Amino acid sequence: MESTVNASGAMTHKLLARDTLVTAPAVYDGITAQLVRRMGFSAAYMTGAGVAASAHGLPDIGLVTASEMTQRAAMLVDVLGDIPLIADADTGYGSPLNVVRTVRSYERAGVAAIQLEDQAFPKRCGHLPDKELISREAFLKKLGAALDTRDRALIVARTDARGVLGLDEAIERANAYAQAGADVIFVEAPVSRGEVERIAREVDAPLLINLVQGGLTPDEGPQVLQQLGYALAIHPSNPLAAVMDAAIGSLQRLGGRDPRTGSQGVAAFFDLLGLREWSAIGDKWS
Repeated sequence: MESTVNASGAMTHKLLARDTLVTAPAVYDGITAQLVRRMGFSAAYMTGAGVAASAHGLPDIGLVTASEMTQRAAMLVDVLGDIPLIADADTGYGSPLNVVRTVRSYERAGVAAIQLEDQAFPKRCGHLPDKELISREAFLKKLGAALDTRDRALIVARTDARGVLGLDEAIERANAYAQAGADVIFVEAPVSRGEVERIAREVDAPLLINLVQGGLTPDEGPQVLQQLGYALAIHPSNPLAAVMDAAIGSLQRLGGRDPRTGSQGVAAFFDLLGLREWSAIGDKWS
């Protein structure tokens, strides 16, 4: 437990000092956690998409449960040792009551920071279309429950409003969440350097940026992001995409056929995990 407390304290210092950009690569299994620990990184990010894919063979559309995510977080914390883990907690898995239980569970697992978002449940990957939001007021209740419950973990408040209601609303929500006490603010999926710069200029809080391979947000590089004032850059897809490409090539050499469907961007990856089939089920019963 002592190493967990130290890791959380180290994360708080790094993020809130706002002097150095923290790069947090994705971890989703024991191998990626060991590599991040041994390769000199100062933080790691438990990606919900990576856990859904690696542990359950599922796309990132809200199918993984709070207990499954908590179990994976505990394993990753154990492997990472003193490397602090920022953990994706999606929507908190329900109402403010569920958020309270999620925060308690994640803290018992030893995570250093907990990410919550303002999508409706079930959520979708932030770089996929057709997302739905809850109201600003409803998320502020969830955020308040998280802040009131947490003991030591940082709370990362994410808004997906950019893709649904536009950047103005996203920035307004971001500042409202910061004023409510969120430690770090995450505006998901800006689509240009100009938007990345505007968020940095107009949101008064430590900022996280999400750099997804094949996603909507341009990667301007760590020096530019640090100059703009971003505190944390997460890279949730790099190891996972590399593993998928390598595995397909290896299996093709054994005689397997190429499973890729011709989709582009993030959807191409999730199609390999059944996104189209699950979307058809959702459409049937929505």
